[in-house]
Amino acid sequence: MIRVGIIGASPERGWAVRAHVPALRAVGGYALTAVGTSRDASAQEAARRFGADHAFTDPRALAAHPEVDLVVIAVKVPAHAELVRCALEAGKHVLCEWPLALDTTEAIALTEAARGAGVVAATGLQTRFAPAIAYARDLITEGHVGAVTSATLLTTRTKGVDGGVPAWSTYTLDRAKGAGSLEVIGGHALDAIEYVLGEFAELSATLAVQRPQLTVAETGQPVEVTSPDHIALHGMLAGGAIVSVHIRDAETAPPRTRLEIAGTNGNLAIVSIGGASWEEIQFSVGDLGLRTTVGVEGAWRDLDIPQRYQAASTISAPGARNVSRLYERLREDLRTRQQLTPKFADGVHVHHVLDAIRQSAHTGTKQTPIPRSATTKAHCASGFMSSYD
Repeated sequence: MIRVGIIGASPERGWAVRAHVPALRAVGGYALTAVGTSRDASAQEAARRFGADHAFTDPRALAAHPEVDLVVIAVKVPAHAELVRCALEAGKHVLCEWPLALDTTEAIALTEAARGAGVVAATGLQTRFAPAIAYARDLITEGHVGAVTSATLLTTRTKGVDGGVPAWSTYTLDRAKGAGSLEVIGGHALDAIEYVLGEFAELSATLAVQRPQLTVAETGQPVEVTSPDHIALHGMLAGGAIVSVHIRDAETAPPRTRLEIAGTNGNLAIVSIGGASWEEIQFSVGDLGLRTTVGVEGAWRDLDIPQRYQAASTISAPGARNVSRLYERLREDLRTRQQLTPKFADGVHVHHVLDAIRQSAHTGTKQTPIPRSATTKAHCASGFMSSYD
């Protein structure tokens, strides 16, 4: 039994209660033994509600507890580095939510620290475990569409369309917090594209803030928006395929996601299905389906996803399904020490791609992202933040 402690286990709202707790309950081989928040009352309530034996306000105490084998970091991005180090210094395995860190330098430092600690260190790039993504990857490898020539991703959300956002999401509007549409929606989507089709060899990007001011829905207080709400990029993959990506917020039409892949013998589309909110159509959160065409002017048809791509566990919460699949694989990683879940190094690679996007948008020039295989020298990170609720 793998004993889990979650830092950031707010009982009221957040990714832990929406995804991690339901996933851990559904997947065998885990026991949630400890929870941590920054306030004693919420920590105690989380322990009661989630059935954990131990409640903490001190993250170091949680990480050091003998009944914790795996520390899950499910807090706001600025606190990730400090809390990951707490777990590593205690010699514990770590699952840190994406984005891994505030910036690439910090992510590299965490990767080197994890390597030195000799533990399994995974980051929450769970989109690659969505059944449609995993099956699409195999179909592409098997030549279902022939040689891939191009791919186009469109992701839209209604976030901010009425001029207001819920109070809990206002921090995502601040570019300095590292959790905007580029980092979260873009990071998950780009990881999925590269997982299915291969790495970017070059790219050009444009970033824009189309709604520079929103209001807090609950209070009407104005909030300045500095994190891009529109992301557009095009580039070429290492295999020669052309890719275009457009991510946009404050869309008046219903939210949707579609990644269409064109090849010499057909097309394959990964599409969002269902989803009652702008959150549930994201690659990392919502359910995805597959459609395909074969041959010249072939008609689009739905493609059934084989059962072997589904999670062993059944779970109703949309946000928890891909996370449960990640936990299933992480369980095997901890047993075999042959890591199949996304490593911290995978997180560093996505940070490098995001850096290339920002640099291209800033300079107006084409950029070549640092490839995954490149050896990157770690730099020391400092100035960690202490708040972790």
